[in-house]
Amino acid sequence: MPQFWWVNHNQTARQEIDGQYLWSPKTESNGARSVFYNNMRRAAPGDLVMSFFDQAIRYVGRVAEFAFTAPKPAEFKETGSYWNQEGWLLPVFWTPLVPPVRPKALIDVLGPHLPAKYSPINPSSGSGNQKAYLASVSPEVFQTIVDGAAFDGAALARGGANSLTFEVVNELLENAVERRIKEDLTLEDTVKKSVIQARRGQGKFRANVETIEHSCRLTGVTNSALLIASHIKPWRLCTSAQERLDGMNGLLLTPDADHLFDRGFISFEDGGEVLISPRVDKADLRRLGFEQLVMQSFGFSEAPVVWRTEAFTQPQQSYLAQHRADVFVG
Repeated sequence: MPQFWWVNHNQTARQEIDGQYLWSPKTESNGARSVFYNNMRRAAPGDLVMSFFDQAIRYVGRVAEFAFTAPKPAEFKETGSYWNQEGWLLPVFWTPLVPPVRPKALIDVLGPHLPAKYSPINPSSGSGNQKAYLASVSPEVFQTIVDGAAFDGAALARGGANSLTFEVVNELLENAVERRIKEDLTLEDTVKKSVIQARRGQGKFRANVETIEHSCRLTGVTNSALLIASHIKPWRLCTSAQERLDGMNGLLLTPDADHLFDRGFISFEDGGEVLISPRVDKADLRRLGFEQLVMQSFGFSEAPVVWRTEAFTQPQQSYLAQHRADVFVG
């Protein structure tokens, strides 16, 4: 059953609709947590979102992927200059709502169904609430809005299937980072080459990781030909060449384990305990052969199975804290 969301994005609507995404900072400018920004991480593939700007709901979107950490989109330019430069990017496929629906005209019907707390609009006036970005709403709110209009449900269901995957969006983000590295006049050519090779887990980065890690932390596989050198703090989020080449910022993982870790479906505690995202399909874990993860997640036995590897070093723990905060899908 999908969740329903309402986004107020008057300042950035055109960029987000054209780019097929939503983007928000992680916190308010004073560092305070915001329920409306935290909702970016609560949204899940298949959820439906209503786009509110210029006093009307003008688009309906389908969430295509879980949100992940990404820099503020360049197309925002000076919009939100006070926002942090790093936030949550949520891939969303949008389709027009025809005709657009003005909530103020329906406020008598909408009002009783709006959230008592963290509502996207004032339940009396219909005006957008200040600081409200992505708000959770009931199916009744969604139905009330779309009953008087139409959207292409078939296009919504299939749209973005190939263009809004994590892999495709991440590739675009990393391409932009790579361009900046190539243009960086402060880096020597040999360093640039090593940093760019590190994007694929190759070269100097892999060699550095192999001096610390000797097997896959999830499967125990030791054959280096079967292992990928994976960044703990994602390559795209590193702020220096040193971070991108640091062996402490890497793990050796089998391809399936690498994908689970890179996408945030698993992570690790400092002591080595494996963390499993509650949003990963347990049947898929079983199909991948991770029976122990399924056992741990479901807790089939009286004493829950805890999949644990060796404890991590202090430098690794620092990177893992960032992975748990910025990558792990909790």
